[in-house]
Amino acid sequence: MPVPSQRYVRNQLLSILGGDDYGAVQAVAESVMLGRRDILIAGNKTITHVYFLEAGIASEIAATPEGRRIEVCITGREGMVGVPLLLDVDRTPHETFVQIEGEALRIDAASFRTLIEERPNLRRTFANYAYVAHLQTAGTALSNGSHTLEERLARWLLMCHDRVDGDEFPVTHEFLSTMLGVRRPGVTTAIHSLEGGGMIKARRSHIQVLDREKLKTAAGDSYGVPEIEYGRLIRTGR
Repeated sequence: MPVPSQRYVRNQLLSILGGDDYGAVQAVAESVMLGRRDILIAGNKTITHVYFLEAGIASEIAATPEGRRIEVCITGREGMVGVPLLLDVDRTPHETFVQIEGEALRIDAASFRTLIEERPNLRRTFANYAYVAHLQTAGTALSNGSHTLEERLARWLLMCHDRVDGDEFPVTHEFLSTMLGVRRPGVTTAIHSLEGGGMIKARRSHIQVLDREKLKTAAGDSYGVPEIEYGRLIRTGR
């Protein structure tokens, strides 16, 4: 598939670049489809590409040597997958895979390094996103230690809702139990609670957001800090 002109690009980082910077990205990028469970970054393996999602969601997973896994960051069309390369790091112990299928613009590692070395404004925009991604990871740690499962689930659903078109997205109880690092029965109870409050509607392998404002109330102060900083640093360009 051809790489779109900046007028039609959906990735929010790329959409705010200066015209010359986007042209440089367009010259070395390729458009790729992303299937569910596709691995974009393998743990402890050389990072080969940076991905700017146009649609879909990717999950970054931390794991113990014994195989315990938990999600630490999610990325959609607001950001990029491959932040370590921006920091001149060629690998990470974390795995990133596609949670919701979609598409992306992909740049190989060598070309990406050249871009950020030659174009300081482009690097600054990506560095601002790296900071926001760090805040999201920190917020996840804080939420895991300080909030109820219902609050954590509401936060996670809001973050997914921010990154998809429409109000419905595919997700299973089993997947949520892994992402939130809890047992599946606890996830089922939390989903029933949010559903009973009229915030969501759950059906087989999908969740629909019915009332976003109620969901934000349920999330409490677990949601919002990275989102505010993203708006300040990236959407406004400051």
